[in-house]
Amino acid sequence: MTQPAGHGPGAYPRLTHPLVRDSRDEEFRRAGWDEALDRVARGLRRHRGAFGMLSGARATNETNYLAQKFARVVMGTHNVDSCDRRSHAASVAGLAAVFGAGGGTSSYAEIEHTDVVVVWGSNARVTHPVFFQHVLKGVRAGARMYVVDPRRTSTAQWADGWLGLNAGTDIALAHAIGREIIRAGLVDEAFVGRATSGFEEYRALVEPWTLSLAQKVTGVPAAAVRELAHAYARADRAQICWTLGVTEHRNGTDTVRALIDLALLTGHVGRPGSGLQPLCGRNNVQGAADMGAVPHRLPGFQDVLDPAVRRRFESAWDTVLPPHHGLDLAEMSEEMEAGGVRAVHCVGADPARSGGARAVRRLRALDFLVVQDAFRTSTAELADVVLPATAGPAESEGTVTSSERRVQRVRRAVVPPGEARGDVDILCDLAGRLGHAWRYADAEAVWNELRSLSPDHHGMTYRRLAEHRGLQWPCPGTDGLEPPYLHGRLWADEPASRGRRAPFGLVPHVPPADLTDERFPIRLTTGRRLDSYNAGAARGSSTSPARRGECVELCPEDAERYGVVVGEKVQITSRRGAVVAPVWIDTALRPGLAFTTLPVPDEADVDQPLSTARCPIRGAAEYKATAIRIDKLPLVTCVG
Repeated sequence: MTQPAGHGPGAYPRLTHPLVRDSRDEEFRRAGWDEALDRVARGLRRHRGAFGMLSGARATNETNYLAQKFARVVMGTHNVDSCDRRSHAASVAGLAAVFGAGGGTSSYAEIEHTDVVVVWGSNARVTHPVFFQHVLKGVRAGARMYVVDPRRTSTAQWADGWLGLNAGTDIALAHAIGREIIRAGLVDEAFVGRATSGFEEYRALVEPWTLSLAQKVTGVPAAAVRELAHAYARADRAQICWTLGVTEHRNGTDTVRALIDLALLTGHVGRPGSGLQPLCGRNNVQGAADMGAVPHRLPGFQDVLDPAVRRRFESAWDTVLPPHHGLDLAEMSEEMEAGGVRAVHCVGADPARSGGARAVRRLRALDFLVVQDAFRTSTAELADVVLPATAGPAESEGTVTSSERRVQRVRRAVVPPGEARGDVDILCDLAGRLGHAWRYADAEAVWNELRSLSPDHHGMTYRRLAEHRGLQWPCPGTDGLEPPYLHGRLWADEPASRGRRAPFGLVPHVPPADLTDERFPIRLTTGRRLDSYNAGAARGSSTSPARRGECVELCPEDAERYGVVVGEKVQITSRRGAVVAPVWIDTALRPGLAFTTLPVPDEADVDQPLSTARCPIRGAAEYKATAIRIDKLPLVTCVG
């Protein structure tokens, strides 16, 4: 079968020298560093009360730490966010609400020694292949694996059971599993009584979710729901892992809470081999959140609303911090249009590409935009000044943090091209031009400042990180190692040692905001593929013959129904917009379900069709459940 050629943005050119433009309607011209940084300083100085900082997972921990410090100290605002908003914020919020810490509760190695692993909303074999190798080791050692996903992905093909639910019905399925565990008498009553709160309210909440109702709402056969409930609850050790299939919904944070509820019911948390593991898609998504590149937390997940926390940071940074939360990425984007945010500094972030035409319009409306990146991205094309930075860990010194909370050293392997400079160097130089004499000899000096302010990272010296090939937080001391799993306190015999109880979520099932109907009968879901990953800055130059490019995937039955073949272009239309993309046929899909990558096939002047509903708690968009229709494009006849 002939497959369509890859298409999309192509390769982003590497930046090797600063670029400036004298007006928005003129082309970029090459500039020296002094001219470029002076322009940035002038542009930002005029907008101290209307500024936003966006950093990203392509940057090191040290860069993210300085980016959020720049926003808070130099620009006087908590308006700082990262790609964590879209992919990981719901996980951080859900875990922190229950346990007080916004990270996965176990380590990758523990997956190898578990009895049951539930992979929920993740095609881990493709999108997290390193993690999946640990899963396979566990499976080969006898663990049973269940996959919950609307598609029968390549991960599901390895599973003992696949629960192919209707997109957006995750909470309904989790509640049905919880009810079955309770009905079958499989609750760990000692753990629930000792370590949790709200169990009776939870019991009442899930009671209506019978296996038959769950089958009707989720599409998962009742027998499959029962099998998973019994396997998970009866296991001595069990893990639940998830990613964007759980978090990219308007109730993403609530869905995380519903999965945590299952662990609380069964005591599958706070012990070796049992836990809850959100998976991050890029190398430093967890680190960006840990470093405080979020509007509501200072480094180390410390709440900006806590006066004692603010005093510590104010003393260390010699500043006064606003006593309120800042704007997240979605809120900043809206304020760009409303006039509340007039200047934005992007450090390794490409919101124009990931946000589509709506984001482009808002970025163009700014008074001043500076982009600090290794590549000439879609956002860089809209900027007033572009600053060439080093390309992530390969050209940088510092640290990154994985999904399992493991902080690892990275070392410069190659010399950056042309006049490209390190992010830390650029931010310090710019801070100096705006009246703040930051003196950091190197990345280690930045890290040591972070360690002095974040108890979870205090014991992670560069020397110890090298000796142990990485350490997991929390690491409060410089001697000895903490257990690889979190929240062992929940199993303590003494109430004082357990600390506060872990509350059940008590979250209702809410259907997707964008309902299918006769006009929009297809449910479009999104995800990642190895050949088409995120915004494309790092993979746009791929010429692999296996690359699909940006396309819409249909099951064979739907392709036949619409009369389309592989490579033929169709129009994808939703209640918000339409795009054109070639078709790919995938047997992993069921009738009525379509799939595409993020960003969806892009047309510069067309609004993206994806649902605009957002999680009210952490702002993640509902990219996993958009109602669309598929229209076959008319043939074009050439005359003459």
